[in-house]
Amino acid sequence: MRTLYELVEWEDLGYNLPSCGIVLLSSCLVVLLLLPGCNALNPLCGSARPMPSLKSISPATMVFAQLPPSFVMTATGSHFVSSSVVVFNSAALSTTVISSSELTVNITSSKIAAPGSFKVVVQTPAGNTGNLGCSSGGTSGAQTLTVN
Repeated sequence: MRTLYELVEWEDLGYNLPSCGIVLLSSCLVVLLLLPGCNALNPLCGSARPMPSLKSISPATMVFAQLPPSFVMTATGSHFVSSSVVVFNSAALSTTVISSSELTVNITSSKIAAPGSFKVVVQTPAGNTGNLGCSSGGTSGAQTLTVN
């Protein structure tokens, strides 16, 4: 029989997750302590939002002299949710979520004053589980719109 507050490794329980938590056992009580980043195991992380991943944008290149007054940019990736937004050159834009892997935004030519490179990321705000040890939301890696 295990004594009160004896540390049990995850492997003792048949799990290979040593970095996610510890279990404290007594004769009639089991306490699971989860560490940050263990959302999949933490039942309190149900409202945590995933970090978005941006894989590509279309168009990725344009000619400045041929810019239309506005155009639709499509962002593809994964882990997009209804609160995800496209940030174009540091400005959050009104975003349409097509699916968990596709977003669209309307970009006006006024946002592109001259030829250059324009950073595009997807941001998802954190959910309401931050105080429960749950990671939530975040900013994707960047893609670049090149305007020649």
